[in-house]
Amino acid sequence: MKSGGLADVAKALPLQLQAEGHDIRVVMPCYTTIKDYDKCEVIFEGVLNDDNSSPTLKIPYRIRKTHLNKVVEVWLVDCARYFDRTSMYGDNNQAYADNGERYAFFSAAAIDAAKKMGFYFDILHCNDWHTGTAPMLLRIKYANDPYLSKARSVFTIHNGAYQGAFDRSQLHVLPEIANIYNDKVSQGSYINFLKCGVFYADKINTVSPGYATELTTYLGGHGMTQNYLDRQGDLSGIVNGCDYSDWDPATDQLLRVRYNVNSVDQKVLGKYLLQRKLGLEMGDTPMYGMVARLTDQKGIGLILPILDKFLKHKVQIVIEGTGDPNIQAQLEEIARRYPDKLVFQPVYNNMLAHQIEAASDFFLMPSIFEPCGLNQIYSLAYGTLPIVRAVGGLKDTVVDYDQDRENGTGFIFNEPNSEELLSCLRRTLILYLENPQEMRRIKTNAMRVRFNWSDSCKKYVELYKEALKKPKW
Repeated sequence: MKSGGLADVAKALPLQLQAEGHDIRVVMPCYTTIKDYDKCEVIFEGVLNDDNSSPTLKIPYRIRKTHLNKVVEVWLVDCARYFDRTSMYGDNNQAYADNGERYAFFSAAAIDAAKKMGFYFDILHCNDWHTGTAPMLLRIKYANDPYLSKARSVFTIHNGAYQGAFDRSQLHVLPEIANIYNDKVSQGSYINFLKCGVFYADKINTVSPGYATELTTYLGGHGMTQNYLDRQGDLSGIVNGCDYSDWDPATDQLLRVRYNVNSVDQKVLGKYLLQRKLGLEMGDTPMYGMVARLTDQKGIGLILPILDKFLKHKVQIVIEGTGDPNIQAQLEEIARRYPDKLVFQPVYNNMLAHQIEAASDFFLMPSIFEPCGLNQIYSLAYGTLPIVRAVGGLKDTVVDYDQDRENGTGFIFNEPNSEELLSCLRRTLILYLENPQEMRRIKTNAMRVRFNWSDSCKKYVELYKEALKKPKW
C-alpha cells in the first residue's frame, strides 16, 4: 500500500535495519485493498481494552503475518470495523469521518499486540500523525509495565502540514488518554495527533536537516512552531535514502532502453520512445518532466501562471499526477491549447513515472515546501536535472549549477514566485540549446550522486541509541 514517500521509507529502512542485524517488525493496518491479505496467516487474536468494564470499548482484532521481500516480518492489524474500506484515508477527495478513531485504535493495537505476543521492543518508531498517539500511550498506559516502560519512542515527521486534528470524542477507544487536556496536544477544542507525537516521543526527526530547521520557524512550522522549539534539543533531520533496486536506469525493468553514467548518450533513445508513446513529435527537443500529487505544496500554483509563456518556446512538457480537481482541469485546458508541446496524464502509473524520469532532460519540482522529496533523488540517478526551490530536502540534495558550476547537479530558485521560476526555466533552456557538452557533464555529475539507505540507516541507529539514553518520565 502506498500513497506517498512514507511508503518508500517504511519499506527501505526496515530492510536495511534487518540487514544490519536488528530485529524488526513493521506494523500497518490490514487494509482490505491489500492484495490477498486474507491469505496471510493469523498469528494472534486479541481484544483491545479487554480489561475494561465497558463492553463497547472491547475491540477484537487479529494480527496477520506477511513479509517484506521475504525478510522483514510485517504484522497487519486486521479489524474490519476500521480498515474494511475502499481506500486508505477517504473516498472522492473526502477523508473518512472517523480517521482519528481508526488510527488511535491502530496505534493502541500495535503496542497491545506486541506486549501480548511477547515482542518486547526497545524502540517504537512512529511515522506521521497517524501514529502520534503511540508515544503518548507508551508514556502513560505502559509507564509501569515491567518490559515496555524501558522502551523509548522515535517519531518521524514526513510532512508537518498533515497533523491529524480531530474531535476529542474520537479518542474514546483509548480510555487511558481520552481525558488528557494538555495545551501541548490540543488545537482549540480538538486533539492534534501530530502534537501528541512531538510532545511525548523521546526523539523527533524529520527527513532532511533543512526541513528540521524550517519546522522551528514561524513560516515553516505549519502552526506548530512553538511545539518544535520546545523540543529543539531532541529534533533532528536525516535525509531519506533511495531504493536504487527500484530506481536505477542501468537495471530498471520498466525501461526498454537502459543506460548508466558511461552510456548517458543512450538516454535520448528513451525520450524518442516516450515521445512516440505520448504522440509528441520525435526528436531531441528539450523535455521537462513532472510526476507529482496535484497540490499547492508541490508548486503547481507557481507553474500554471507561466506555463503559456514557457510553452511558446520549442519545448515539450510531460506531467503525470492526480489530486486537486481544479488544478487538473486547468492543466487539461492548457494541454488542449498546446497538444504538440504539453502532455498531461491525470493518473499515477508507475511504469509511466519511470519512463518520464528516464526520458526527460529536466525534472520540475518547484515545491512550496518539501520535507525530503524523493523524485529529485530519483531524477539525479537518471541524469534528469532537477529544477527545485530552495526548501527542505531539495536544497539538501541538489547542488545549484548557477552557484557551483563544477559540482552542479541541478537548478535552484529561491522565492515562491512564478516569474522567478520562469527565469530559471529559461536559463536551463539556454544551457540545453547552447552547450550540449556542458549538459552532458552535469548529467554525469548528477548520476554519480548517491543517497544510500546504508548511510541513512547508520544515522537512525544513532538516533535510537540516543533515545534509549533518555530517562524515564
